[in-house]
Amino acid sequence: MEYWNELNTPSLQHSITPPTPRLDATRTTQQALPVQINVGIITISDRAARGQYDDLGGPALKQAAEGHGWKVVAETLVPDEKREIQRAIREQIGQGCQLILTTGGTGVARRDLTPEAVREIATRELPGFGEAMRMESLKLTRNAILSRNLAVVVEIDLALSPQKPPSPKLTRKRVRGVWGEMATKRYALVICLPGKPSGAVECLGFVAGAIPHCVEVLQEVPTSC
Repeated sequence: MEYWNELNTPSLQHSITPPTPRLDATRTTQQALPVQINVGIITISDRAARGQYDDLGGPALKQAAEGHGWKVVAETLVPDEKREIQRAIREQIGQGCQLILTTGGTGVARRDLTPEAVREIATRELPGFGEAMRMESLKLTRNAILSRNLAVVVEIDLALSPQKPPSPKLTRKRVRGVWGEMATKRYALVICLPGKPSGAVECLGFVAGAIPHCVEVLQEVPTSC
C-alpha cells in the first residue's frame, strides 16, 4: 500500500510520462494518396443509338460515379455491335480512362452481345465482380440469375493504336512499371452493368468498394498489400 500511495503522490505523477507512440516507418513510407480514378461510361443500346429513346443509363452511372468521388472524363453511346463496343472501350482507355463502366447488353436477348465483345479484347477476367453482383441482386429479384454482368482487364498499346499518342508529359509517369519511362501501354478495369438504370447503379454499388484498390494495382500505385 505504501508503494501505491507513493506512485499517486503529485510529484511522482508528473514525473511518469506515458511512452511516445512509435511510428511505423515502413507503413508511412509505403502509404500513398488514393489514386484519382478517371472514368469512362459507355451506353450500349440499339434503340438509344438510333434516337428512339433517351439514354438514361449513362447519366445515372455518371451521377453514381461522381458520388464515389471519381471523375467522369468520357461518355459514349454505341449500338449493340461487337466492333463498336470494342472500339469505344479502346478509345476511352486511350483518353486516359482507368475505369470503364458499360451499361446494357448483359441479358439473354439475341442482341445482348456485351460480354462476348468485352471478353474478346480482355487480358483477363475478374470473376468475383460478376459473382458479387449476381449474389446481391438475387436478394432483390429472382431474374438476376439471368444477368451476365462481368468485369475484365483490358490492355491497349498506344503505339499500335490509331489514336493520337499522348504527349511525353503524360507518358512519363512518376510510378514506374505500367508505362515505364516512355512506355505506351495502358490498362483499365472494365465493368459491364445492366441496361436498366436502377440495376446498373445498384450493381455498381455492390462492387464499388473493390474498385479503387483494383485500379491502383493496375496502375502499379504502391498499396498496403
